[in-house]
Amino acid sequence: MKGPTQAVTLDELKTMVGKELGVSEWTLVDQKRIDAFADLTDDHQFIHVDPAAAKATPLGSTIAHGFLTLSLVAAFSYQVVPGVKGAKMGMNYGINKLRFVSPVKSGSRVRGRFRLKALDDQGGGRWLSTTEVTVEVEGQQKPSVVLEWLGLTFV
Repeated sequence: MKGPTQAVTLDELKTMVGKELGVSEWTLVDQKRIDAFADLTDDHQFIHVDPAAAKATPLGSTIAHGFLTLSLVAAFSYQVVPGVKGAKMGMNYGINKLRFVSPVKSGSRVRGRFRLKALDDQGGGRWLSTTEVTVEVEGQQKPSVVLEWLGLTFV
């Protein structure tokens, strides 16, 4: 994985509204990762953790939990979303329009594509970013997850 993207000034970030920020590297979602997520979340539904039973379904194999795929967005963002120079901190604020469009089969590779949709001054040194995120599956036309990610930056 790449390291964090360099920081930009707030004025530079404002010029990025409406533009693609970048695309992360591919990340493997293998059965080991799916099983570890199942253990962490106590979600052991057979479609995720039982390859023999999952093979008999229309999907033909185990699939990643939707929330596992969603959780990778943060790691992807560190590769392509710039920080703000001089910011005191940043934090998640929420998610809009989250959709799990298609499953991620075990052994697939996924990556995140990020576009800064909006950057709004909330007052008091708080800036709300709205970033469109698409989680793509290698070799698959439909994305796995699409969402608008909200973040607060304190400057």
